[in-house]
Amino acid sequence: MYAALDIGGTKIAGALVDEGGSVVHRAELPTPARESAQRMARTIDAVIDTLSAAPAWGAVRGVGVASAGPVDTAAGTVSPVNIPAWRDFPLVESMRAHPLLLTGLEPVLLGDAVAMAAAEHWLGAARGVDNALCMVVSTGVGGGYVLGGRLHPGPSGNAGHIGHISVGIDGPPCACGARGCVEGYASGTAITRYAVQTGWSPGPGSQPSAAAVAASAREGDKRALAAYDRSARALAAAIAGSAALLEIEVAVIGGGVAQAGETLFTPLRRHLRAFAVLDFVRDLKVRPAALARDAGLIGAAAAARQQFTERSGAAAPVVHETST
Repeated sequence: MYAALDIGGTKIAGALVDEGGSVVHRAELPTPARESAQRMARTIDAVIDTLSAAPAWGAVRGVGVASAGPVDTAAGTVSPVNIPAWRDFPLVESMRAHPLLLTGLEPVLLGDAVAMAAAEHWLGAARGVDNALCMVVSTGVGGGYVLGGRLHPGPSGNAGHIGHISVGIDGPPCACGARGCVEGYASGTAITRYAVQTGWSPGPGSQPSAAAVAASAREGDKRALAAYDRSARALAAAIAGSAALLEIEVAVIGGGVAQAGETLFTPLRRHLRAFAVLDFVRDLKVRPAALARDAGLIGAAAAARQQFTERSGAAAPVVHETST
C-alpha cells in the first residue's frame, strides 16, 4: 500500500493506493492558496491525518507527493505559480516532520505533470510504451517523459516542461519571461482569451472558459473552432519537436482542455501530420489520457512504489504488465 498526495491550486487530494494501482481510500481539502505557508503545511498534515485513520494505513510502505511546479526534487522544495506563499518551500522537510512519517516513510516529490506521466505509463494510455511524452493541457501546459521504459524527471524534476518551449519566435510574451511559448497558445486560458479577442462570447448567463469555447466549437462556431485549431497547431509543433529530439512513440494528452475530445484531437492529429514528417517520427501516435482526475495520485503512488522496490532490493515489477 502506498500513500499519495496531489497538491494543486484548488485542492489538496490524498489517497491510499494498492499495489495494483487502485485507489482504496481518498481524502481531499480545499487549498488555502492565498494564505500563509504554515497554513498550507497544516492542510497537508490534515490530509495525512485523514488517510492515517483508514485501516489500510498500517500497510503503507511509501509516500509520494505530486505538486504543481516548478519543483526542485533534489532540494525537496516547491514554488507553485498559483500558491504565492510557497516559494522554495521545503515541502519534503515539512512532511518528514509529521509524526506518522517519523517512522521512516520518506516522501518522494515529483511535479504534477511528471506524476501524470508516471501514472499513464503504469496503468494508462502509455502503458507498455518505452518512449512517451505525457502532457497536461489545462490552465497551464506541462509534461513528463518516459524514456527507455523509465520515468525521466531530470536533475531538478522539471524535465518535460513542454509548455515553455517556444513555437513562435515573435509570439506573445509569456509569464515565464520568454515569447511564443506553447502555453501562450494552447492552454485553456489562451484558448479563451483568443476566442474572446476574435469576437466570440459565451451564451447568456455563462462565463468565458475553454469548456464554453469547446461547446461553441461543437455547434460549428468558426471563432471557437479557430481558437482550438490554434491551440492544436502549437501542441503539434511542440510534440513533433520532442519526437525529433527523443524519438518518442506516443504522446498522451490529458487535463481540462483535453476534455474537449475531438474538438482538440482532430485538428491536433491533422497538424501533427504536417510537422512530424521525418521517417522516424511519422508514425507518432496521439492518445487521450486514460486516468483523468486520479492521475496525480496514482503517479505519486507509482513513484513511492518505485522507491520502496529499489530500497528493499526486490526485483522491480514491470509496470506495464500490472493488472488493472
